[in-house]
Amino acid sequence: MLVDSNNPGVIDYQDAVVGPVTYDLVSLFKDCYIEWPRSKVEDWLDRYLQLTSIDIPVERDRFIRWFDLMGVQRHLKVLGIFARLNYRDGKSQYLNDLPLTLNYVIDSCKQYEELSPLLDLLEATVLTHSEAS
Repeated sequence: MLVDSNNPGVIDYQDAVVGPVTYDLVSLFKDCYIEWPRSKVEDWLDRYLQLTSIDIPVERDRFIRWFDLMGVQRHLKVLGIFARLNYRDGKSQYLNDLPLTLNYVIDSCKQYEELSPLLDLLEATVLTHSEAS
């Protein structure tokens, strides 16, 4: 990839597997270390749908839903990884990335009614605990 400096930029594929079509998009557009405006993310998703060579017979709203739900799964996994890196490996710097990663989950839970039980659980446990800190 071409980037502003230190070209070329390299994407790490060490965990590459065949999986949901939205997984890599979530990894890029809902990165745990940088937040992009939602409007920009949706523009990128629209462009992906227009330019992809993958045969995806799906309407835009459904694809965005898949993207958001895949993001919830991925970010819950990452929250656990970051916690493990802190507690088991003593790498506390990953705790700095918990708020953005958790915010992605919260935002999707607020957007999709079927995720309201997860939001309730997070509000009763994680969010209550973090507000007290």
